Amino acid sequence: MAHISASVYTSHIPAVGAAIDLGKTGEPYWQPVFKGYDFSKQWMKDKKPDVIFLVYNDHATAFSLDLIPTFAIGTAAEYQPADEGWGPRPVPKVIGHPQLAAHIAQSVIQDDFDLTIVNKMDVDHGMTVPLSLMCGQPQAWPCPIVPFAVNVVQYPVPSGRRCYMLGKAIRKAIETYEEPLNVHIWGTGGMSHQLQGPRAGLINREWDNAFLDQLINDPDALSKKPHLDYVREAGSEGIELVMWLIARGAMSDAKPTVAHRFYHVPASNTAVGHLILENN
Repeated sequence: MAHISASVYTSHIPAVGAAIDLGKTGEPYWQPVFKGYDFSKQWMKDKKPDVIFLVYNDHATAFSLDLIPTFAIGTAAEYQPADEGWGPRPVPKVIGHPQLAAHIAQSVIQDDFDLTIVNKMDVDHGMTVPLSLMCGQPQAWPCPIVPFAVNVVQYPVPSGRRCYMLGKAIRKAIETYEEPLNVHIWGTGGMSHQLQGPRAGLINREWDNAFLDQLINDPDALSKKPHLDYVREAGSEGIELVMWLIARGAMSDAKPTVAHRFYHVPASNTAVGHLILENN
C-alpha cells in the first residue's frame, strides 16, 4: 500500500521564482531566503518521494472568475508551466500520476468531499516556485506530481476545518492505493501578506510563528480558527494558509518530527515560511 512519509510547507512567492530564473539568488537581498532551503534541497535528495501530492492555489491561470472550483484535482499525464503574462517560467513540465489521482478522486468523493476533476491545465507559480525551492533547477522534476488546486482567491473560500478534514480523507485515499508508493504531501501559500488597500505590505511575524507552532503541535485546534482571524492578523492573502491544513491533516495522528523550520522577512512584500514534517 502507498503511504505518506512527510509533509512540506512553503510560501510560493512569484518574485522568488523570478529571482531564481534571473540568476539573482546570490544577491544580498535574496541570499537569506534561499539559504533557508539549503537543507531542504539535500533532504529532498535523501528522502526522495515516489509521488508528490501538491496543494496550491491557481492565480487566474487555469481558472478564471468565470469558473472557480473550490477543490480541483489534476488527473492529467502532464502539465505545462503557465504563461502568467511574461512567458512561462523556464522550468520542466510537471509529470502527473493519473492512476493515483483518479484513485484519490474516487475515494475522496465517496467520502463526501466534492472535487472538480481536471484533465487539462497549465500550472503557475503556485506550484512551480515550491518545486524550484525544494528541487533546484533540474532538467526534470524528481518524481510525478498530483496537483491539487484550492480556491483561496474568490470568496467564499473553504474553512480551515474543512481543509483539515479533507487532508484526513486524502490520507485514507492514499493509504488504500495498492502500489507501495512513498508519497509526500505539500501545502503551499502564505504566510502573512496583503497585496492591496491601506494595509498593503502587512507582515505579522508573531502571528506567523504562532501559526507554525500550532500547526506542529495542535492542528486540530488550529483548524477551528475563523477566517476573520486570518484576514485581520495575516492580511487578505494570508487566507492561503488554510491550504497548509490539508497537508497537515494528511499526516498521521502521532506527533510528527520537525525536520526543518525556517522563517524570513522580507521577500518581495511578504513573509517566507517553510516547514518539513516527517511521520513517525
